[in-house]
Amino acid sequence: MHPHLLIVDDDERIRSLLKQFLIQSDYLVSTAENAEQAGTLLSTIEFDIIILDVMMPGQDGITFTAELRKSKNITPILLLTARGETEDKIKGLEAGADDYLPKPFEPKELLLRINAILRRMPDLKKDQMSPKTLNFGNLNYDVARSELWEGNNQIRLTTTEIHLLKIFTSALGEPISRAELVTSLGKDVSLAQDRAIDVQITRLRRKIEVNPSQPRYLQTVRGAGYMLLFD
Repeated sequence: MHPHLLIVDDDERIRSLLKQFLIQSDYLVSTAENAEQAGTLLSTIEFDIIILDVMMPGQDGITFTAELRKSKNITPILLLTARGETEDKIKGLEAGADDYLPKPFEPKELLLRINAILRRMPDLKKDQMSPKTLNFGNLNYDVARSELWEGNNQIRLTTTEIHLLKIFTSALGEPISRAELVTSLGKDVSLAQDRAIDVQITRLRRKIEVNPSQPRYLQTVRGAGYMLLFD
């Protein structure tokens, strides 16, 4: 089946051009002109990726991203932003976005970003030989299903968080550098991307650590990167 994408942008010309380009690239595409319309579609349709403009009338893209994450929606989100400052990109990632693409951009670059996100989606068949369960205190991580549980309550993970755990569980107890994590996540190595990795690590720690400021399981190894341990 072709992946189904949702484009949310108040600029009708951009929506039309991106839709035409992505359909020609064998994607199914739906569009919305604002967060309200997007919310209506998301209540009835399950999308593979949301391509979301940051600067929109009404609710902006970063606020809408945060709202979706609070509602436990884990559909990957790619933000389109005219802002190039690192801090604005970090805000988007902190809100729960999986990636960002500054405007203006080449459609082919957008396609590469989409394909990279889809490749990061968990493949349960490939995970069948991995350790079945990892324990983080009172939390249990089902490696095969990429699911984090606290008793009978499932803790939702974003696509990026799932992929980070897949990387770490493939090398338990071994430090993995920021550069390796950036490469594995399909991003270019740069200072900004290093900071983006730190943001993702912080978000993941909030979900698996009792005290994220003093991590027991997802530890920082000075000069080497990050390392995952378990009980």
